[in-house]
Amino acid sequence: MHFASPASPPKYLSYPIETMRVNSEGTMHLLYLAKEKQAAFFLASTSEIYGNPTVHPQPESYYGNVNSVGARSCYNEAKRYAEAITYWMNRKYGIPVRVIRIFNTFGPKMDLHDGRVITNFINEIMSKQNLTIYGDGRQTRSFQYIDDLLEGIVRLLSTTYEQPINLGNPEEVTILEVAQILKELMKSNAQLEFLPLPEDDPRRRKPDITISRTIMDWEPAISLHDALARTIHYYQGQ
Repeated sequence: MHFASPASPPKYLSYPIETMRVNSEGTMHLLYLAKEKQAAFFLASTSEIYGNPTVHPQPESYYGNVNSVGARSCYNEAKRYAEAITYWMNRKYGIPVRVIRIFNTFGPKMDLHDGRVITNFINEIMSKQNLTIYGDGRQTRSFQYIDDLLEGIVRLLSTTYEQPINLGNPEEVTILEVAQILKELMKSNAQLEFLPLPEDDPRRRKPDITISRTIMDWEPAISLHDALARTIHYYQGQ
């Protein structure tokens, strides 16, 4: 199972070459190990392979809209390569593969300083700071709770399905809505501070999970509100 890679924008932008190497060389090494041991190979890919999508919601058949030389390309293109080499090793050597495309996921024990929006907001509220909004805050994301992701992984491993599969929550919300829910749950009157939107930041993100519903009878069971409440409870108890 290959999950190794920086995944938050500040982390992969701080380590762009390392991010590309772990998703290229690292993936290759593990694929050849799987071939040698006659084992199956599991790749944790990402919704970032869709880039700034022009198709909404995004099905697995969508090729994406990625800037191959942009700021985020060290992650987007590295994951696209990881998928490509995985499927060529599957075709050439018959290595059984499973590939998931993970959409925004969160939950307890995340690093509050990893630069992702939910942990940023929780950290800022707990530190009594303004909430940092990049752009106008109307860009959307689809956030899933970690327990739902893990359930999807377990179900996929019990199937023989070898094509890429989206694992994400189709409950689409704006960043402003996330900030408001967190303020209400944490009883905060934090003000919003707007900063320029980073380069190539996707405007919308929402998974089409038709295949996961059909193949695995899977869909997220935990609402965004409940997932945020559980996550807040964890951090406030630390």
